[in-house]
Parts: sequence; structure tokens; C-alpha cells
Amino acid sequence: MSERETVVLTRDVTIVTIPDGTTSSLDKGEEVTIHQALGDNYTVITQYGHMVRIAGVDADALGKEIMQLQTLSAETDADAVEKNCWEVMKTVYDPEIPVNIVDLGLVYYCLVSAMDDGKHLVRVMMTLTAPGCGMGPVIQGDVESKIRALPGVGIANVEVVLDPPWSRDMMSEVAKLQLGMY
Repeated sequence: MSERETVVLTRDVTIVTIPDGTTSSLDKGEEVTIHQALGDNYTVITQYGHMVRIAGVDADALGKEIMQLQTLSAETDADAVEKNCWEVMKTVYDPEIPVNIVDLGLVYYCLVSAMDDGKHLVRVMMTLTAPGCGMGPVIQGDVESKIRALPGVGIANVEVVLDPPWSRDMMSEVAKLQLGMY
């Protein structure tokens, strides 16, 4: 989304304050300006100038449609599950940066292992752009819930590590272009 849009909330909505990650709420009738609409979440500026995130499940409060998770494959073999995991992680964004976490270089690996029940255990190791990022648990939770919702996934375990530390060198060429770093 390139243009900012001001909307009036049609119902009360739960928010996450950026950058500290605290949960609060906004009331029906409050005016917000949509700053970023990427993935299925919205970064908005409140009428008091606070930057907050509104989850995609609450898109209707902004007058928007709730996005449904789309997968590339309905297959549940390990390769298809891994491919779907990477694709769904590309729908997760740092609420302050208009680049997905995969292209930002925040995801170190995604391992898919078969479980006895025919489903898969997915282990993801990722990092944050800054060590005390209050949004870290929120981003981690987004990754876990989106992977857990994929066909063939039984358990999703997402671990946030700070070693090795993230650097701009980990960003994809696409991310560097998007952020004007060339």
C-alpha cells in the first residue's frame, strides 16, 4: 500500500503498540490512518500519533476484507510443507519495515520432519533486526500460527535467536531494492 488512508473504526479492536509490543485497544469511532497494509496485518497511526498494529482478523473494523491464508499446494509431503512454510513466512512483515521477514534475512532455517501421525513437525530459527525488539514475540507468534494452519503441519516450533546477529548483509537483493539501499 503506497497511499495512506484515514478510516474510522467500525468496532472496538485490539491493537499492539509499536515498537514495545504491548496490547491495548481502540474504540469504535476512533480515526486511524493506515500507514502500511502488508501481509494480513495493518500498521496504523492513531489520532494521538501512536503507531500500532491491527491484526488481519480485525480488518473489517477498518472497512477492509479479512484475508484468507493461501497455500501453494494442498499436498502434505515434506517438500510441499516446507515450500508452503517459506511462502507463508513471506506474508509476515515487521510492522515498521515494508519488507517480509524472509527477504529481510530474519529466517535462518526451516526444517520439516515427519511425525508418527503422518503430520510434520516444522522447526524455524529466526532472529530480529534489533535485540530488544518489543515486536519480536508478536512476529514469532505470527510465524507460528501461520505455519500451524498449513495442511500437513502438526507442530510448529519457532525459535528466536540473537546469534548470529542480524545485519543488512542478510537481506535479499529484492529487500535492498525495496528499501532503496543501492
